[in-house]
Order: sequence, then structure tokens, then C-alpha cells
Amino acid sequence: MFSERTNWRLARNRFTEAVEEARAAGVQLLDLTASNPTRVGLSYDSGAILGALAAPQALDYDPQAKGLVAAREAVAAYYRDDHGCAVDAERMVPTTSTSEGYSFVFRLLCNAGDELLVPKPSYPLFEYLADLQDVKLVPYPLIYDHGWQMDFHSLERAVTGRTRGVVVVHPNNPTGSYVSEQERGLLNLFCRERGLTVVVDEVFLDYGLSASGAEAGSRKPESFAANREVLTFTLSGLSKIAGLPQMKVAWVVTSGPREEVAEAMARLEVIADTYLSMNAPMQWALPALMEQRHDIQRQLRERVGANLAELDRQLAGQKSCSRLAVEGGWYAVVRVPVTRSDEELVVALVREKRVMVHPGHFYDFESDGYLVVSLIGDEGEFMKGVEAILDLPNWH
Repeated sequence: MFSERTNWRLARNRFTEAVEEARAAGVQLLDLTASNPTRVGLSYDSGAILGALAAPQALDYDPQAKGLVAAREAVAAYYRDDHGCAVDAERMVPTTSTSEGYSFVFRLLCNAGDELLVPKPSYPLFEYLADLQDVKLVPYPLIYDHGWQMDFHSLERAVTGRTRGVVVVHPNNPTGSYVSEQERGLLNLFCRERGLTVVVDEVFLDYGLSASGAEAGSRKPESFAANREVLTFTLSGLSKIAGLPQMKVAWVVTSGPREEVAEAMARLEVIADTYLSMNAPMQWALPALMEQRHDIQRQLRERVGANLAELDRQLAGQKSCSRLAVEGGWYAVVRVPVTRSDEELVVALVREKRVMVHPGHFYDFESDGYLVVSLIGDEGEFMKGVEAILDLPNWH
């Protein structure tokens, strides 16, 4: 009755079961998995946000495949003002989410069974998106040696006649690693020589850390939206830029050699016109909503910096656990002793310490011994959660 592309394993995992059991019993859990910025105690300008949704122009239906000019120009201004790169408003397509943006790009690039190279570890959503588009994902590893690096030898081995592009996450979730300038040059050369595209997820681009990683800084890494060397699709949106995931506004920026960009945009416009998914009220609201990023990013950087400093303070007081280097984003990876599987560990933390934390295998870490903690949660809750993790008896 159902398609093979939706033949996913839908049973709850042991971690989810443990969390549900605890909550059903009325247990208050310390949540170190928080990813929803609207529920971590940030202060939003509700008047400006809600007022932006009342634009009278939204009563008129003006379907445009590439989106309304005002909305696209607001996105172009963000790249110009915050990242110093010129983005042509005619070279972007609005979508309701980066997930939809991925779907558009996957459909544009791949026939059924074609392949895309994706980083590992990384966010698990890619597998579902690829299955829905009949695309095969081939992982390439990020290797850790005093910082995360792309493994170009593995990239070379992974390429086949059906490879259509390389996906990078800048910065990666959960490793928090940016694509370095040197890696960018090697990636462009690698793709140009093989006729491949680059697909870049930049949702956490604005959340760079200081060079020491001890606090949130004003680092503004270069966006791939300015990449001209090879055909490049850069994805981002309001969810992380302005801490507004509920507004469902994202986009795909196309850059690269002029002729390839023109052909890509012609095809993307047909895909976008087929769905016309971006609604008018959100497009008219986008310029005002983009302005919210300044205050929200300030609050998030302060929160990330404070929690990262607290994590480092507590780790310095013991010898069993450490954290991996992080350059940006909202997460940190903690290396822990391998006394049991990561799944068994996070279940034990829920049941014994009343704290929620994600195991590394959720993000395709190759071995046990890694926990992923969110840095945007309430500072007091984060402090108590880290204390609980480090207090496990068999680590002393």
C-alpha cells in the first residue's frame, strides 16, 4: 500500500521512551537538548513581529514564482550588511523552510537514484529529505584533530558516475565547525574538476564564536552565497537568523558561473511556480522580521557564550570528560568515557539524573563516547544539567 521511500523505522527509541515515561510520572527533566529559540526565555518584540503580519498588501494575491521583490531585496540586504557579499535578488527563491529548499535543489539536480555527498557527523534530517526525493546519500567523514576538518581523500573515493554534488553545513550541526578558507578553495577545485555542484546549509552562519571558543564573539564568517567558482546553492532562513522558526520563511540563493546560474534559476523558477508555497503575508512581513535578528542574535550569543563558559568551568574541575573544539552554532560535543553505549548512557541520565541530552549516534558519530548538548537553554537549568552529567558515579 505504501511507497518504499517512506519505509522508515518509526518505532520509538529507548531514549524517547525513557523521556516519555519520566514525564508521564510527573518528573521534571533538565533539558540539554533545547533547540526551539521561542521557548528558552528570550525576549521578543511582540508588537513589531505581530504588526508585521498586518500588511494590507497581503490581501492581494500576486503569485510570483521567485517571490515578491521586497522580500528578496530584504534577504539581499542581509547578506550585504551582515556578511559583506553582493547577492542578486534575482538569483534567489523563497521557500517555507530550508527543508523545502533542499527538496527544490535535490529535484533540480538529481534523477531517481543519483547521489549527493553529505558530511558525517551531521544533522539526521538529510536522510528523510533524500528518501522523499529518491536521492541516495553517500557520507564523507569530518575528521577531528584539534578541530574538525573535511576529509578530501574520502570525498574522492566517494564520487561515482551518479554523484551530482557535495553538501556542506557551514557551520556544521552539531560539530560547530565552519568550512575554512583553505577547505573552500579545495572544495571548489574538487567540484569544478568533476562537474559537481555545492549545496550549503548556512542556518547557523551568524553564530560564530571567538577564537578561543570560550565566549560568543562577533565573528562573521564568509557566506557561500558569494561563491562564484562553481554552481552553488546556499540555504538559510528566519528560523535561526531571527530565532523565528514558526514563521516558516527560508530561501535558496544561487551563485556560480553565469551561464550555469541562469539555467539553474530558469529550472528552479518552474519548480517554485509549481508549488507557490510561500504565502504573501510572510513575504510582506519579511523586511520587518529580518530586523528582529539584531536583538535576538545578541541574546542568543550571550546565552551560548555563558553556557559554553559554564561547561568549560565544570569540565575543568574533573578529568573524565572533555569537550571538542567548537567554532560556531548552538551546540557543543562532550567526549565521555565509554563505559556503556551512548544510548544506554542517555537513558541512564534520564532515569538516574533527570537530565536530557542527545547521544552522539543521533548525529552519526562513528563510535560511542560522545554527547551533544544545546547551548541555548536557560543558564540555571544548563548549569544543573551539566552537574548531573558529570556526577555519574562510574566516571569518578
